[in-house]
Amino acid sequence: MGALAALPFPGWAATDNGLWPQDSRVPGGVARLSLGPAPQRPQVRSGDVPVLVLGDMIEWTAVVGIPLSAKPGAHAVQVQDSARERTLRYQVQDKKYTEQRLKVSPKTVDLAPDDLARHERERAHQKTIMERFSTPSPDLGPLRMLQPVPGRRSSSFGLRRIFNGQARNPHSGMDIAAATGTPIVAPLPGTVVDVGDYFFNGGTVWLDHGAGLLSMYCHLSRTDCKVGDVLRTGDRFCQVGATGRVTGPHLHWGVMLNRTMVDPALFLAA
Repeated sequence: MGALAALPFPGWAATDNGLWPQDSRVPGGVARLSLGPAPQRPQVRSGDVPVLVLGDMIEWTAVVGIPLSAKPGAHAVQVQDSARERTLRYQVQDKKYTEQRLKVSPKTVDLAPDDLARHERERAHQKTIMERFSTPSPDLGPLRMLQPVPGRRSSSFGLRRIFNGQARNPHSGMDIAAATGTPIVAPLPGTVVDVGDYFFNGGTVWLDHGAGLLSMYCHLSRTDCKVGDVLRTGDRFCQVGATGRVTGPHLHWGVMLNRTMVDPALFLAA
């Protein structure tokens, strides 16, 4: 993991709750870990995955995404700074998520061979997007995000979904109900790194905000951006739709941190 340019908000401590995602040390949550002072940005890894580190020489903070599959108990990251390498431990608490049963087209649950092959190709491609770790945008400031579209939260992160009686992976994002064509805005500065039409997700855009923080937008009716576009907070770049596996128009919004999907609600103002 290479050294990153200093972000334009020096002196922000991990206790500045109006600037950071909420600290929620549960599966699917975010842990804010104080690293203390150091003359240069420490390098932090969770296993072999680099972790977002913010701050300045007075106080550095690791912002760690916790997988939904994480077991309650002790977890750790590895910290390397100019002085030494050390292990920093933290505790993950259990959390029970609710369950939802949905009826959808049978062909989107029991995939035909051609559809399954398409899904496998798309999954391999999207894995390359999710593994990105880039320098943050110079415009990146507080990590509190705008809600990308107005509307009612129709499905929350972590919901255990059962499609046509068959259990599937827990919901990895937030669904926001809105009419087809409703504009979607960038919640933070970022770069468009993927635009596609996928079997399950329908029209999809990924934004890279830097240092392993990405966001995804699914089931879109229209995309008004292309790979390489640089967006500012509040820029419109796509529209709500009902493409892919859906029961009605809405935005599926996902947030990824150190290659794991985390609860987007933690990044919104309380």
